[in-house]
Amino acid sequence: MKPIGRTCAGLALFAMLNVCAQTAQKAHAATADQALTPAARQAEARVRDAETIATLSQEGRLLLARDQVKLDGYAYCSMSVAAAERGDFRESIEAASRALVVARETDNAHLAALSRRDLAIAYSYAGDLDDAERYAKEAIAAGGKNPEQVLAPAHKILGDIAARRGDPSAALGEYRAALATASARYRPMVLLSITNAQIATGDAAGARATFGETSGVKDTLLAPLRRRIEGNLLLAEHKPQAALEAFSASATKGGSDASYDNLWAHEGMGRAYLALGDRGKAREAWLAALDDSETIRARFRSDEFKTGLFSDTQTVFEETIALVVEDGDYKQAWALSERSRSRALLDVVRNRLATNVDETQLNGRALSLDDVTSALNPGEAIVEYHGLPDKLIAWVVRRDGIQGFTLPVPRKDMTLAVGDFRTSIIRGRPQALTYGAKLDALLIQPLGLRPNERIVIVPNGSLHYMPFQALRNAQGFLIQRHALALAPSASIAVQLVRRQQRIASNLVAFGNPRISPEFDLPGAEAEVRAIGPLFAQRETFLQGDVTRKTFSDNAPEGRIVHVATHAQADTIDPLHSRVLLAPAKQPADGPDPMLAQDIYNLKFDSVALVTLSACETALGRIERGDEIMGFTRAFFYAGASALLVSMWPVSDESTALTMRTFYGALTKGEEAIDAMRDAQLAVLADGKFAHPFYWAPFDLMGNWRLSVAR
Repeated sequence: MKPIGRTCAGLALFAMLNVCAQTAQKAHAATADQALTPAARQAEARVRDAETIATLSQEGRLLLARDQVKLDGYAYCSMSVAAAERGDFRESIEAASRALVVARETDNAHLAALSRRDLAIAYSYAGDLDDAERYAKEAIAAGGKNPEQVLAPAHKILGDIAARRGDPSAALGEYRAALATASARYRPMVLLSITNAQIATGDAAGARATFGETSGVKDTLLAPLRRRIEGNLLLAEHKPQAALEAFSASATKGGSDASYDNLWAHEGMGRAYLALGDRGKAREAWLAALDDSETIRARFRSDEFKTGLFSDTQTVFEETIALVVEDGDYKQAWALSERSRSRALLDVVRNRLATNVDETQLNGRALSLDDVTSALNPGEAIVEYHGLPDKLIAWVVRRDGIQGFTLPVPRKDMTLAVGDFRTSIIRGRPQALTYGAKLDALLIQPLGLRPNERIVIVPNGSLHYMPFQALRNAQGFLIQRHALALAPSASIAVQLVRRQQRIASNLVAFGNPRISPEFDLPGAEAEVRAIGPLFAQRETFLQGDVTRKTFSDNAPEGRIVHVATHAQADTIDPLHSRVLLAPAKQPADGPDPMLAQDIYNLKFDSVALVTLSACETALGRIERGDEIMGFTRAFFYAGASALLVSMWPVSDESTALTMRTFYGALTKGEEAIDAMRDAQLAVLADGKFAHPFYWAPFDLMGNWRLSVAR
């Protein structure tokens, strides 16, 4: 990862969502390149190069130089695999990067092939299929002399990638190539993946034959997975009663993985009941599976990836939500959506932090619908979305009840639409207005929002990257029609707004950390100096004073903490997203990063609002069922009740106006949701900032009623 300046176009979303239509890109490439500023072109190049061999090798050299104990190259490969197995993807990539450097320094072709294999594993597990595919192919090209160690796993990874992309025929070809070079120990795993691919291609007879070759795993760790595959195979053979019996038999009564095995037993039973035409029992089985998910200990199951099953607890939530929506039970579907968000977050951070995770503090208490509706004031509404493969479910929750809607927008189409919209905004194109109108018609118009309602939006999936304020209809942008805030879930929104709402006028601000000339942010320093006089009590830290120690010692003392610096969103491993600070020793030899996982250990109980006036602070990896993982939930966990975060690279001049207006309104007694609206409308009213790129990058998250005592 490389630093991203506040005025550069840090387009990490392009790589993550793969959003731009390829034909349109080719047709307009020359025009687009001319329209981009040098900083934007540099940022796009950074995104393209972020995970390349050259970049990883450079980072590997830096990591090796800092290691007090240098390890054998093969030891770094072992570290890489172990980290991937436990879900620490960035650590896995960093270990493989070290192995790459050692391989080059020692001219070790075997080690070079293994390190590429390990990179393919890490990126595949992390869901970065493009990079995983590239490194798997490089491993195959370099590893001809090591078929069991390199060729078989690399072909297996390519098969997994094809399966996850919905191409079981291509997956089958790669799995068979893996089988040709697989060791005796690896062979059963490949055979199970072949069985899955044959089921997916409709070749039940072939799947049955391949499945018969896996009988030797009955007493191994793969046994529960084999039993699940047997149930799937019976469903493919149109034997739902036998499948029901097989899934029922796969449930276990004890052992460390009992809850996990029972979850998938109940999930399979639900599908079998549906095939038998018993929707009621299917619903009961899936609800039982979700109860099982509450007690699952570990969040990452590498065996799911190894066997090509790719199961995820969110799959069960989606199946159940779809079923109850089809039955017209939108209230139950809403409750399930709320549960899914809590589970997904816990899955990401469990066993990943230096301290034990307090589950109650992390997710709060799951609130009932009555709890949520009673906390809303007249004129306030929560708009919550949940994306399914073939549709989008939306709810509008008000004090007087809940309404549910099924919007005919498949998940893939919504991802593409959000990506096109953001691309047009970041590039400053006029098409942004057209995209905004189309998305408003899809997402807002059907909901029947009341005039001037304050709206708290709970996004899902790609909608976390949606600048809702820039949607528009004939009456204007959404921010002109409604004051807006965001929240991770309705339950979290209510629990945050119940915290102290009227706070002291006390600011602690940090800006322009001194790192090296290319990191200088004079606009950020000017921003901090400008907002300070708006507060009765203030303390500001600039340049060489913006260190990790200064931050951890002083930020907890403020009621409002403002951070104007560089930031990086890590879409591979959100807990490695970082704010770049000045090192304690000057002159600096590089930034001293504060990781998102470090923020979980801060004590921000007295802090009400954190403003991250930096690029990409609202970005990170999207987890199915919950919010973007990165800085946002880390600060909520630390104690903050509201955040102001950026969704794309920001302009110094328009950001200065945004912050002056926002804090000016807040310190005059306005509530945060109205102060944010004032700020965006003020920037929009300035002719040179009329495009959404300038006025729409910031989102208010959390306690929307927060205000500063005058």
